[in-house]
Amino acid sequence: MASLYCRRHHQLLLIFLLHVIGSLAAAEEVDALLALKAAVTDPSDALSEWNNSASGGHCSWPGVACDPLRGFVVSLDLTGFNLSGTLSLAVVRLRYLLNLSAASNSLSGPIPAELSRLTNLRHLNLSNNLFNGSFPSAIVRLKNLLVLDLYNNNLTGPLPVEVSELPNLRHLHLGGNFFSGVIPPVFGRWEFLEYLAVSGNELGGPIPPELGNLTRLRQLYLGYFNNFEGGIPPEIGRLSELVRLDMANCGLTGEIPPELGNLQNLDTLFLQVNGLFGSLPAELGRLRSLKSMDLSNNALTGEIPSSFADLQNLTLLNLFRNKLHGSIPEFVGDLPALEVLQLWENNFTGGIPRRLGQSGRLQIVDLSSNKLTGTLPPDLCLGNKLQTLIALGNFLFGPIPETLGRCESLTRIRMGENYLNGSIPDGLFSLPKLSQLELQVNLLTGGFPDTGAATISPDLGQISLSNNRLSGPLPPSIGNLAGLQKLLLNQNQFSGRIPPEMGRLQQLSKLDFSGNRFSGKIPPEISRCKLLTFVDLSRNELSGELPPEIAGMRILNYLNLSRNQLEGSVPASIATMQSLTAVDFSYNNLSGLVPGTGQFSYFNASSFVGNPELCGPYLGPCISATNGDGSTHARGSLPASSKLLLVIGLLICSVAFAMAAIIKARSLKKASDARAWKLTAFQRLDFTCDDVLDCLKEENMIGKGGAGIDSGTSECMSAIAGSYGYIAPEYAYTLKVDEKSDVYSFGVVLLELVTGRKPVGEFGEGVDIVQWVKRMTGCNKEGVIEIVDPRLPTVPLDEVMHVFYVAMLCVEEQSVERPTMREVVQILTDLPNPARKQGEDRESATKEPQQAAEKPPPPPDLLSI
Repeated sequence: MASLYCRRHHQLLLIFLLHVIGSLAAAEEVDALLALKAAVTDPSDALSEWNNSASGGHCSWPGVACDPLRGFVVSLDLTGFNLSGTLSLAVVRLRYLLNLSAASNSLSGPIPAELSRLTNLRHLNLSNNLFNGSFPSAIVRLKNLLVLDLYNNNLTGPLPVEVSELPNLRHLHLGGNFFSGVIPPVFGRWEFLEYLAVSGNELGGPIPPELGNLTRLRQLYLGYFNNFEGGIPPEIGRLSELVRLDMANCGLTGEIPPELGNLQNLDTLFLQVNGLFGSLPAELGRLRSLKSMDLSNNALTGEIPSSFADLQNLTLLNLFRNKLHGSIPEFVGDLPALEVLQLWENNFTGGIPRRLGQSGRLQIVDLSSNKLTGTLPPDLCLGNKLQTLIALGNFLFGPIPETLGRCESLTRIRMGENYLNGSIPDGLFSLPKLSQLELQVNLLTGGFPDTGAATISPDLGQISLSNNRLSGPLPPSIGNLAGLQKLLLNQNQFSGRIPPEMGRLQQLSKLDFSGNRFSGKIPPEISRCKLLTFVDLSRNELSGELPPEIAGMRILNYLNLSRNQLEGSVPASIATMQSLTAVDFSYNNLSGLVPGTGQFSYFNASSFVGNPELCGPYLGPCISATNGDGSTHARGSLPASSKLLLVIGLLICSVAFAMAAIIKARSLKKASDARAWKLTAFQRLDFTCDDVLDCLKEENMIGKGGAGIDSGTSECMSAIAGSYGYIAPEYAYTLKVDEKSDVYSFGVVLLELVTGRKPVGEFGEGVDIVQWVKRMTGCNKEGVIEIVDPRLPTVPLDEVMHVFYVAMLCVEEQSVERPTMREVVQILTDLPNPARKQGEDRESATKEPQQAAEKPPPPPDLLSI
């Protein structure tokens, strides 16, 4: 009896002691959690329930999980809590912690070495933060660690060799940091490692063949921003469990080792943007599990191996930008799972596989810039999933398949520069998701499609039909293309009047109707297109007078009305347009005095030749006219004696100015000995201050007001050029810059702001931010959602679209199509109003001319005279 009593007494005492110990441990954990909370900033109040008054105890706090039996905290998951600050050392007081994740926050500072005290830790995830400093080597004491994820921080120094001492590691992600040096060969020692990523660092040297010893590895990521020496180690072919291999954009050279064909479980092979050469190994056809293969942007040669017919699970095949030749095998059209096929910029010949698209899964096809012949396959959109069809720059002929006019999934069609004939399929212009349509430089006939009352895609931003054989009048339904930004119909046989419904195209920025047979008057409604920067109506049969309403287009910078039958005078209001940088009124029947003020003071005679009745600056004296009382007078001319005196006066002023400049230069030269310039260069350049000063000549200066001066090639630009990625394309072939070159550079800066990316280095070899953006968005401002910087979640989308729209104007390929900086500022500050609904068009169309008539023309800007 006494022994039973003692036993119960001991049990009760033990329970009491455990309760006391548990209470003390719980109190310590609460203090640790509250200290951790105090060390961070919590703008989203994700930790608001972390307080002593919360019911349920600390085990019920968000992100906290406890052992159900003992009550100790075993997991702390703060992923995506939007926290900033530092990771408090108090976390190490959670002694029983098995899982610690603070991923996707903005925590900074060094990673605490004291984390090594959490000896039970299995998972440590601090990815997507701002941690800096070197890798804390003490972490290798965590011998039970299975997962170590430090991806996307700011860690520096060499890759930590010490992590190889973590024997149980399954998952190691050190990518997205600034680690340098080489991949240590000891990284091939792990027995259980399944995931290894060191991509996105600054690593170099050879890829160690020892990585082939990681026989349980399933995912290997080595690419992006690293720059390895040599090629792909054949030993990688020993990784029999490998599912994903990503070695893209990391400086690889040499041939693709045939041993990669041994990776029977591989579903993803990314080797793009390297310097790989040689032929495509036939052994890759043994990768029966492969779903995605990207070998683009290399220097691969030869033909597509016939063994690739066995890749029956392939969904993505990217071989673009190589030197491949031969035909595209017919079996490519039979691949049952194929969704993406991109083979552009190779030397493929022959036809497009006839059965391409019959699987019903095809989404993206880009075969541009090859030497393909034959006709387009009829079933490209059989499953109604095709989104992008690009085949420009080939030798394709025959009609456009009528089935494309019913392909409701299509967003982009680019089939210019071929020999396609026939008419444009019915329904093509009214596809609900269409954003870009390019059919230029073909042999198309028929008329401009009349969409009638059909609903038009609001994303349709570009139509290019130039250089075809299209004819007939433009239908009034052209005014329904409300989202259109570029309309290029030049070099066709269109006729009839330009429909006034054009005035409803409120988003239009470029309009080219040149080289057609349009007749009648220029519709004044065109002035309602307030975003127009480029208008070319030249080489038509237009008549009547120039509509003065043109002056209402505040950002128009290029206007070409040459070689028509226009008559009357040049309205003085047009001379007040501060945006105009190029005009051409030549070869018409215009008469009267050409305005000599405003932007017109920069234009020369070539803009007005072929109009015998025109007179004024650069054109000689005006013809004498008879007044109503029979007297005569000369308009715009000066007596010969006055002209002589004017010339002599100008000559004297020039000589005096030159003398003053010489005296001033000598004084500056003396002063320079006592006060030398100090220039801090952002990069080392091989020119001096004197070189720059010697280049400051009239013909080399840019940015003069709204028009700028571009007379002659700069003597210094062959030695001094802008930063790569910002240079306008015309410099590459003219060595010539003007103020429009600066506009291009500004456009690149705007794209940097919108995307959060650098101008070069992130898009593959030879691809800059401008080319990447055009490819991703199709030059459509609604496509900005695909490229916008994810760090701009609070910026209104319409404002981002507006900045993107201005950026795309600035980076136009042709300098004449870019706005001036004055226009850029004006467009940026003037957010456009939402487009008017179709029901409002008629009412507004009647009101607008009345308002324009009542409003007096703006006074000339004295700064532009």
